[in-house]
Amino acid sequence: MIVGNVDDKYDTRNPIARRLVDGFLRAVGDLYADARPRTVLEVGCGEGRLADHLLGRHRPARFAACDLVDARGPGCDPAIEFTAASIYALPYADREFDMVICCEVLEHLERPAAGLAELARVADRHVLLSTPWEPTWRLLNLLRGRYLRDLGNTPGHLQHFTRRQLLRLAGGALEIEAVRRPLPWTVILGGPKRR
Repeated sequence: MIVGNVDDKYDTRNPIARRLVDGFLRAVGDLYADARPRTVLEVGCGEGRLADHLLGRHRPARFAACDLVDARGPGCDPAIEFTAASIYALPYADREFDMVICCEVLEHLERPAAGLAELARVADRHVLLSTPWEPTWRLLNLLRGRYLRDLGNTPGHLQHFTRRQLLRLAGGALEIEAVRRPLPWTVILGGPKRR
């Protein structure tokens, strides 16, 4: 089950799409591995495909993952602690995780700032996020003949972040540490702002 999307980007056979996804995985994986977190929470984990990839780069003492439903895929690393939870009410303590990862989620939220605030609450050192880079994302969908009736908008995308818009949103809750731009995504690493 692919939560929120129709296509499974991790198993695409299209060589161009595969190359783009590889760039995304490299950007996210490099920021994650360089941070070397001891404890990790991935919010919006879907089937756990990104978690599995990241565990191959660096194995923390604890790796938790949550989504609205427990949709863990077959063959997921048994070390991943799956939980069903909403991004708006994560069942974790303040600053419980060295790193909180939230990739390809904020664009699905009605209240992305509220979701981001909750990510920052449970993060101690880092928040790692990504969203599609708009309007490039929609243009690429149109060029490949997808979602034409919706002008390239992927099903479930409620928000459409340019890089500037995502940086502005992230800057409300995070001190931005690094930005990566693998086409067609924006990936941000930041530290939670403490008030």
